[in-house]
Amino acid sequence: MVTKRRMAGWLLLGGAVLGQARTAQGQEARIRDLTVAGHEVPVRLVGYGLVVGLDGSGDRVIGGFSSGHTVRSVANLLRRFDVEVPEAVLRTRNVAAVLVTAEVSPYLRPGARFEVQVSSVGDATSLRGGILWMTPLVPEVGAEPVATAQGPLLMSEGGDGTPGRYYTVETAGRIPDGGVLERPLPTPLFAETTVLSLKEPDLSTARRVAEAIEALLGEGTAEVLDPGAVRLHLEGLAERGMARLLADIGDLVVEAERPARVVIDARNGTVVAGGQVRVGEAVVSHGGLTLAVGGGVEGGGGTPGELRMQPGVSVQEVAAALHAVAAPPAAIAAVFQALRDVGALRAQVVVR
Repeated sequence: MVTKRRMAGWLLLGGAVLGQARTAQGQEARIRDLTVAGHEVPVRLVGYGLVVGLDGSGDRVIGGFSSGHTVRSVANLLRRFDVEVPEAVLRTRNVAAVLVTAEVSPYLRPGARFEVQVSSVGDATSLRGGILWMTPLVPEVGAEPVATAQGPLLMSEGGDGTPGRYYTVETAGRIPDGGVLERPLPTPLFAETTVLSLKEPDLSTARRVAEAIEALLGEGTAEVLDPGAVRLHLEGLAERGMARLLADIGDLVVEAERPARVVIDARNGTVVAGGQVRVGEAVVSHGGLTLAVGGGVEGGGGTPGELRMQPGVSVQEVAAALHAVAAPPAAIAAVFQALRDVGALRAQVVVR
């Protein structure tokens, strides 16, 4: 016979287990961090420019051969200052043609600064130490420039300097606050009916977002359209101010689903796992490396090139073991992809 005291204990235990599961699968976040309103779609800017001041690592061009667009760009630049130089005699080893990109808020006003990304479009070997010449930025090809960018490039150092294990991309960089908006962007208007798009579509998260909004503004003010969108119905609430309403909605805190995901950097072998993702029984052989999970093993290493681990081991422990035997980044990515394919790893594997 089940006593009331034992039943209460079971209920408390069940509540604790459910609380632990909820913590492992989801975490609290503001609605503004989970969604993007239809009027908040960022504006992307692009431009073509020149990076100057390189130490002989620019585009390999002599007399218009190879990357001829760099020579023509330099010649056109000099003409603006009434300097005529025949393209056939230009040497541009200290100059590189680049593509400049940026993403800004549609509510940015003239005079505001933003970060720009710079990448080589020629055959330059390195942009390190270069300075971007003033480059017009347009929202689309053929449009009038709305911003300009210039300044010294910052390069990612990458890794810890271990020879043969990490490398740095020298043909791309960024300029913090290198862009300046000079003309106003088309600013979208608030609407009484708008849509909140989830950055990571999930039906449970969308339902919680709608429930939180209805708890604040009343029933019928939020509608789940699909796992990636929640429609707002704010008719009759405009007197409270649309900006204030949207700010109050953005500050609401809900529990968001936390997807099981493993992200692997294919360049340096860095492995990042969301939550306590576990690995089931499987055997993966890749080149001279074998990973055996389960099968009655006691853990640790077997023969050279063989790793033996208990079932239920965490992704972090598998990654540490692979790094301990100096597995190359490509092999680490292949092992986790294989574990995912055979069902031993119940998580999305993203290789970047």
